[in-house]
Amino acid sequence: MGAITESQVLEALKKVEDPDFHKDIVTLGFVQDVKIEGDAVSFRIVLTTPACPVRERFKTQAEAAVREALPQVKALNVIMDAQVVQGARAPLIENLLPQVKNVIAVASGKGGVGKSTVAANLAAALAETGARVGLLDADIYGPSMGLMLGVTERPKVDEAEQKMYPVKTHGIEVMSLAFLLDPDTPVIWRGPMVMKALEQLLKDVAWPELDYMIVDLPPGTGDAQLTLTQKVPLSGVVIVTTPNEVALIDARKGLAMFQKVKVPVLGIVENMSWFVCPHCQGVSDIFSRGGGERTARETGVPFLGEIPLDPSVRMAGDGGRPVVLAAPTSSVAKAFRDLAGSMAQQASIAAARASDKEEQQPQA
Repeated sequence: MGAITESQVLEALKKVEDPDFHKDIVTLGFVQDVKIEGDAVSFRIVLTTPACPVRERFKTQAEAAVREALPQVKALNVIMDAQVVQGARAPLIENLLPQVKNVIAVASGKGGVGKSTVAANLAAALAETGARVGLLDADIYGPSMGLMLGVTERPKVDEAEQKMYPVKTHGIEVMSLAFLLDPDTPVIWRGPMVMKALEQLLKDVAWPELDYMIVDLPPGTGDAQLTLTQKVPLSGVVIVTTPNEVALIDARKGLAMFQKVKVPVLGIVENMSWFVCPHCQGVSDIFSRGGGERTARETGVPFLGEIPLDPSVRMAGDGGRPVVLAAPTSSVAKAFRDLAGSMAQQASIAAARASDKEEQQPQA
């Protein structure tokens, strides 16, 4: 057998296909830095997100493909890496967050479905992967991230620059109106004040460069949602619902609103899908089950997954530490990590589709 060549390695790796883009990892440009030293081969597979749910599958398939095609390879080192892609760009008036690659809104049609809990755990799960993550609590009337993330300090202020700095906790850059107000003071504002407050949380905060910013929106389809779509190029939105029909009616309205303003819907999350009794281990579908998946299918958007109703989620949130961090080996923590991976995956797909559309536009 002759000397191993880079072209032979790349040809072998063309057998590994991305299940979402339906192209091989060589054509997609994922394979980089191929090095060959005698019978030793190494290369990097650079994915579009560190939260890629098929990361380990790619590594296993790549190793198998090279060893099958090139049995003379004695030492093989596959390095898994990630470079988060710039998100899809929706129409906007201005961009107040040019330093953020992906702004992802977490929304719900109605309150009480666990939207803020989902947002906090998504941010924590993404930060665990090594991504640079921010979390903006845009729920102006009911900001809760201070409690859920255990933040009691006020943000530092640069008087000269007239900028506030987000508070860093659990590896996440966080800003919330709750950090600036007395916790017992209700927010009694009309629409224009809500819009102004949200705009200030975007432009008057010294947000660093981020791979992902998760935005916890208030329930409904009001001023905060419209302001965000106009002032920030959203990469997409995640719709959170419980499986019962009352919640699903409002979830469909929220989904339709974002589609109308041309924001990609990354998918639907069904929260509180089932409850396991700690005494008898019986499973109860307290809010029914399967409504989120059915709605995703009917509306033609991805279904991102189910999150069980688990007391540990509430206890972790009340204790200021998302369950992903407070109970990392629990089944519900795994569900949130899977959800984060699916969401990041859909954000990459939306970005690729937007890029393809731009390339297909006729040049003036």
